[in-house]
Amino acid sequence: MQPSPQAATGSVRARLIGPKLFIVMVLEFFIWGAWLPLVWTYLGGLGFTGNQIALVGSTFALASIAAIFFGAQWVDRTFAAERFMTCSHLLGGLAMIGLYFARSFGWFFALMLVHSLCYVPTVSVANSLAFSHLKDARRQFGLVRMGGTIGWIIASWPLYFVLRGMTGSALQSALANIFLLAGGASVALAAFCLTLPHTAPPSKEGEPLAWRGALRHLATHPYLLALFLVTFIDSTIHNGYFLLTGGFLAQVGVAPEKIMPVMSIGQVAEIVTMGALGYVLRRLGWKWTMIAGVLGHAGRFLVFAYCSDSIPALVAVQLLHGICYAFFFATLYIFIDAAFAHDMRTSAQGLFNLLILGLGDLAAKWLFIPLQASLTHAGVVDYRRLFLAPAGLALVAVAILMVAFRPPPGLGATARSSAPD
Repeated sequence: MQPSPQAATGSVRARLIGPKLFIVMVLEFFIWGAWLPLVWTYLGGLGFTGNQIALVGSTFALASIAAIFFGAQWVDRTFAAERFMTCSHLLGGLAMIGLYFARSFGWFFALMLVHSLCYVPTVSVANSLAFSHLKDARRQFGLVRMGGTIGWIIASWPLYFVLRGMTGSALQSALANIFLLAGGASVALAAFCLTLPHTAPPSKEGEPLAWRGALRHLATHPYLLALFLVTFIDSTIHNGYFLLTGGFLAQVGVAPEKIMPVMSIGQVAEIVTMGALGYVLRRLGWKWTMIAGVLGHAGRFLVFAYCSDSIPALVAVQLLHGICYAFFFATLYIFIDAAFAHDMRTSAQGLFNLLILGLGDLAAKWLFIPLQASLTHAGVVDYRRLFLAPAGLALVAVAILMVAFRPPPGLGATARSSAPD
């Protein structure tokens, strides 16, 4: 018996949803990767003060707070997810294109704030979209989220090689194009989201404020509180890596033009670990996969601290970045979807993204920049003592996971493939 045309069409759509979600992730992180690595150099060329540059850098943190009460709330209660993505990326893309023309601090800060307010919630919504349409999130999400890593690489790597060697006004003019590139990708993603399947908000019955329901669920489950604390610690360490590593590599003798390629080794490794995440989760379960991710941070910083005279060791240990990100952060996103009710899943993602995209970044700056300054003498940083701080924090996070992270057995097994905890 031949399948009906409707059934055949549905089968084709089901097969296409994985590749479509992959493309969403590629463009989602292409936008971010196109401007973030180079914007600080560009701002210095505009003559902004250190405080003004810091204010521009704070827009993501501000947006991560607002995202909980507005963006995530709207997707959980009011707007279809794909329509929210379309509107947010259209407005955010136009704001990003406007940055190409902005020269004064007031206009630049305002447009970056608008972009951040539109963009940051879409990180959570993109995850929720994926979880809504993947049949087996534990097995499939890593492969979909791999697109984000690829998007970041294809945005940031070519720019590095194109701009290398430029100086002065030529460099400044070329750098301005990052905003056109990011803005164009954002508008393209807005259009592409119109092709995604309709993802209506969950039922409006029950708690009208999804973020309040997510907070209540978090506060009444000790294993979630433990995970929330560990996420804050790990986000601080993760952001500290990007703050400290470039200067460290320069001090130990890595040529300036090689620092970015060396640090990018970790992004290549991230592609591999994202692809293997489903297998690792099935074998290790939630707890031990996350512990492996946090231990990756401890191992990397300990190698930095005690093997600084071995450039090959410092290069090789960059491979741990893939484990650090995929085994903790990507696993965290999958776990949140399993641990929170369907009608508050985007708000729950937003709560944890507040730490990952906002407070963890601020905490890293408040902690590691003053600590680095206190350990700097005659222009030389005592990186051994400095790196023992994030390594120690990682071991504290591991201890918390070991003792306090005890999710219910089989959590998410009805909707996801089961794995031992």
